[in-house]
Amino acid sequence: MSGFTWVTQLIYVAAAACFVLGLHLMNNPASARRGNQISTGGMVIAVATTFAIIVHAGLISATGWAVMIAGALIGGGAGLYVARTVQMTAMPQLVSVFNAVGGGAAALVAIHDYVNLAGASAGVPEATTVTTLLDVLIGAVTFSGSIIAAGKLQGLINASPVQFPGSRAVNIAMAVIGIGAAIYLIVTPSVGVLIIVIVAALVFGVTMVMPIGGADMPVVISLLNAFTGTAVAMAGFVIGNWALIIAGALVGASGGILTKLMADAMNRSLRNIMIGGFGTGDAQVAVAGPAGDVRSTTADDAAIQLAYAQKVIIVPGYGLAAAQAQHQAAELAKVLEEHGVEVSYAIHPVAGRMPGHMNVLLAEANVPYPQLKEMDEINPEFPRADVALVVGANDVTNPAARRPGTAISGMPILDVDNAKTIIVIKRSMGHGYAGIDNELYTNPKTSMFFADAKSALTELTAAVKTLVG
Repeated sequence: MSGFTWVTQLIYVAAAACFVLGLHLMNNPASARRGNQISTGGMVIAVATTFAIIVHAGLISATGWAVMIAGALIGGGAGLYVARTVQMTAMPQLVSVFNAVGGGAAALVAIHDYVNLAGASAGVPEATTVTTLLDVLIGAVTFSGSIIAAGKLQGLINASPVQFPGSRAVNIAMAVIGIGAAIYLIVTPSVGVLIIVIVAALVFGVTMVMPIGGADMPVVISLLNAFTGTAVAMAGFVIGNWALIIAGALVGASGGILTKLMADAMNRSLRNIMIGGFGTGDAQVAVAGPAGDVRSTTADDAAIQLAYAQKVIIVPGYGLAAAQAQHQAAELAKVLEEHGVEVSYAIHPVAGRMPGHMNVLLAEANVPYPQLKEMDEINPEFPRADVALVVGANDVTNPAARRPGTAISGMPILDVDNAKTIIVIKRSMGHGYAGIDNELYTNPKTSMFFADAKSALTELTAAVKTLVG
């Protein structure tokens, strides 16, 4: 190993250390910004080192340099513009697009590598072919699946589950065809068969995500993120870039762990997610409501309960995100705090449309980090809460999860029903992703405030201000 190679590999290790440290700091919202900065620094170091290797080896012509620099400027400029202008409520769509770009880029690297090897030799090295084909399969699935997820979240594609007779059979068939063709390519190089692998993987990505509703996207986005990391790691093996391998492995491993945790939080198996038909999504049918009496309330009545409480726990959910009501929630909390009320937020792992969606939305509204409490931390506090204010959260607050025989049996939930008084803001009595009635709504302690989350919170804030002067 030459001195130059030794130095570049050492720099790659330093970049990888930045990735690890950055990922660790992202565990805490208070240090997440610093973690992002350190990870960004590591990526800058890795990219600069790669450029140095290319220059040292003379691998690219003047034309190649022009194309690469132009691509970097266009891509970097577009990324910077989108990152600065995107609304926080559209962050899930942006994450899905990033997943698509990462998976697609990794797949293109592998396709280019395979086509070159197939054209140069009749016998492609087996190890190289395995990693190349894994890169193509995973990258293509991630690309098409992420595009569909982004389309559902943006409303360009029907957000409700889209299924057809035999849809799961098609999923299985595409998986068998793609993997079978990939195995064939290990023995017999063929660009034509590679196209079959690509098409099968792209179709599988579409048919895997289409049956999943938009409200179930937190687990899907997390899974696709894990796919992206794995594809990037495979691309690192293909081109022999250790920093790419380490970065991809970190993303793939962390995304896989997060996917498992979130699937458990929704009481679903990874097999269900992969096969399709996960949950029932945003599809809502007009129903009379849960069996039992449902008591409605008004802004003035709810404001009295909030204004004269000592402790209030706000439970944000998908309805808050859909209404973009995070600023209104923060304003209400500020008014209550100024009146001496202790306010905190109960964050369920799968609330919203992507991992950490509630944290991101509330942080954008300048909600103090200490007020954001994860499920295990906040559940013991509900018995001390005078009021639990549920804003658009449904299945994650349903007591039916505690007994067997329901679609959400065993799913960890927020113990909202242990609060002394419960106020639920919802537009209707529609179901959540599980398609079952929420038993919380018929609890004698519960009052339903039927309204859009943004308008309801605005009315509550005005009413509270009137009471407290």
